[in-house]
Amino acid sequence: MSGPVNCESCANYIYDEEFDEYYCSMNLDEDEFGRVASWSLYRCPYYRFGDEYEVVRKQI
Repeated sequence: MSGPVNCESCANYIYDEEFDEYYCSMNLDEDEFGRVASWSLYRCPYYRFGDEYEVVRKQI
């Protein structure tokens, strides 16, 4: 992956209705979380582009 991570476009960035907030559904350890939170150029190894139409294309 090239460039910084944009959590808003990641498939692992999930909305929690109970808490009314988004969170990363991956189980990051303390070091990984610290890198993601503090360095905007850190490339998350779990980043996956959140293409909501991917399932639809597979059904066609």
